[in-house]
Amino acid sequence: MSVEHISAQDALVRLAGFDDVIDARSPSEFAEDHLPQAANWPSLNDDERRLVGTHYKQISAFEARKLGASLVAKNIAAHIEQQVLPKPREWQPLVYCWRGGKRSGSLALILDQIGFKVTLIEGGYKAFRAAMLIDLPQLAARFDYRVICGTTGSGKTRLLQSLRAEGAQVLDLEALANHRSSVLGVIPGRPQPSQKAFDRLVWAALKSFDPAHPVYVESESKKVGNVAVPEGLITAMRAAPCLQLDLPEDERIALLLEDYDFFVQDIEFFCEKLSALTLARGKETVARWQESSRQGDVASVVRELLVLHYDPVYMHSIRRNFEQYPLAEVLQPRDRTAGAMQELARNMLKAGERLQATGALRVAV
Repeated sequence: MSVEHISAQDALVRLAGFDDVIDARSPSEFAEDHLPQAANWPSLNDDERRLVGTHYKQISAFEARKLGASLVAKNIAAHIEQQVLPKPREWQPLVYCWRGGKRSGSLALILDQIGFKVTLIEGGYKAFRAAMLIDLPQLAARFDYRVICGTTGSGKTRLLQSLRAEGAQVLDLEALANHRSSVLGVIPGRPQPSQKAFDRLVWAALKSFDPAHPVYVESESKKVGNVAVPEGLITAMRAAPCLQLDLPEDERIALLLEDYDFFVQDIEFFCEKLSALTLARGKETVARWQESSRQGDVASVVRELLVLHYDPVYMHSIRRNFEQYPLAEVLQPRDRTAGAMQELARNMLKAGERLQATGALRVAV
């Protein structure tokens, strides 16, 4: 038996066919990004990798290779004991490292010698990411998107969640990005992924969809917090049919107070984030919002934020960027509750089934 080598392009297609995907890089490399469903079996941890690098620079390549070999052997032995001993003979893993294959090659060789059918990605993670970035715009262009539009607090995320619960294909970019896509969109305790990881999460989500059915997505801007939506995807979204979700202003305020409860619970954190609007709204206005918030009147601050800042900015952006927005069908849930959004989602999907059967292009709510 010998280790099979496959190209990164083949790995894109065959990824789901392996029992496990094993990343032999260091934990910090793995944390920045990795292949979908990968587990980290580091051949060298971060400290060991730095130590080997220091030997390479300060002593010699030969001494560095000797040290690296001893550390890699020790770590692979631990992985065998902890992870491999329970595996059956039929277990078939895919293994990769950064690029050159030395770290993954050592692990693959030992697994092969045990008797497992092992596959190695030529060019490692670097080649896989390059192939994925080439595939992503082609993949994004395969789908029929339905863009949920609506001003801040209109319940777009709640509707997407309800659509998913009803069986629809949903691409929730804010969930993938761990951000609510605004100046105040940070989610405490949930750091954003790296750009590389976000690209991979989007690619993996798209790979799971069926082109025969529409994909529902929110009308995002080019960036969701600190990560950028892949160019091919944002282009496809901006050309897609739009659905306008409307809620009365009081309902929107109540929804935002519910969904951003962490701001209500930590007013100083809220006031700190409001400071980011100083350039756009001016020091006096922001200071007044901060004072009102500290006095417990967060609802009035939210109302002004909507009327003075978020609504005008959103409407300007949506009209400029989404070409089918003027034709958007209006969706009006009875209120902001989960039950109302579920009812709306169910009606949308039933209407979609009727439209697919008749070939008509309209949405009935």
